[in-house]
Amino acid sequence: MLWLLHWLPLGVQAALGRSLGRLLYATAGARRRIALRNLALCFPEQSQAQREQLAREHFLWLGRSILERGLLWYASPARLKRLIHVEGDVGLAERSERPVMWLVPHFMALDVAGASVLLFQTRKGISIYQEQSDAVMDAAIRRGRLRLGNAEIFPRDDSAKALFRAIRRGDAFFNLPDMDFGERDAAFVPFFGVPAATLLAPSRLARALNMVVQPVIAETLPGGQGYRVRFMPAWTDFPSDDALTDTAAMNRWIEAEIRRNPAQYLWVHKRFKTRPAGEAALY
Repeated sequence: MLWLLHWLPLGVQAALGRSLGRLLYATAGARRRIALRNLALCFPEQSQAQREQLAREHFLWLGRSILERGLLWYASPARLKRLIHVEGDVGLAERSERPVMWLVPHFMALDVAGASVLLFQTRKGISIYQEQSDAVMDAAIRRGRLRLGNAEIFPRDDSAKALFRAIRRGDAFFNLPDMDFGERDAAFVPFFGVPAATLLAPSRLARALNMVVQPVIAETLPGGQGYRVRFMPAWTDFPSDDALTDTAAMNRWIEAEIRRNPAQYLWVHKRFKTRPAGEAALY
């Protein structure tokens, strides 16, 4: 289905995706409740009606992100280059004498950011991949993410040694820092004022391997306008010698970017699933 849809103009795909999003909001009760709970925790100053409206808008972008995955998996590189509008220093990793970490939070256009580093610069891109329980979907996602070449993905459950070797030889690391993977290698760091299990790895890895950290934000534009990927200036004060302070600063940056575009953040993920000892579950 995604292969068939990718031939349609993006504006048509966008309309279909928004319709899918409306259907998902009405039928995917568990994910809807997770999104509303996250929004209540992160935006307590808003009314319930405001948060429900934000959740509805989020599902419209979510529906688009699902259907438009076909573009990223099957469209020609030339078409993708026309649709993806890159801003900032996309070529930093090519010029840097130190390995680069692209720090990319979970906005709806996350996979567009992944495609952009393969289309608009030449440094090999590597990332960590969460294997899917469905073998067919797992194969489709892997094939789609690797088809543009000059990329490698490492299963999350594998040893980190292969990842470290790749970074040391100069590959640029596409790092997703904002999901709850439990307490291992993580600390409870405020996220919108709520303690959230947050990986310390971005700071620790950047410090251990002397990496340059460049934040990247991807955004889906309305209708058939395409996508915007912003490659921001590299951080000059990250990493420091304090991983906890670095991680708190990282979360504050993600919060600021979410406030710029709240509907396109991944609210259907249980960001606060892991709780400090003695605290009640939030979902």
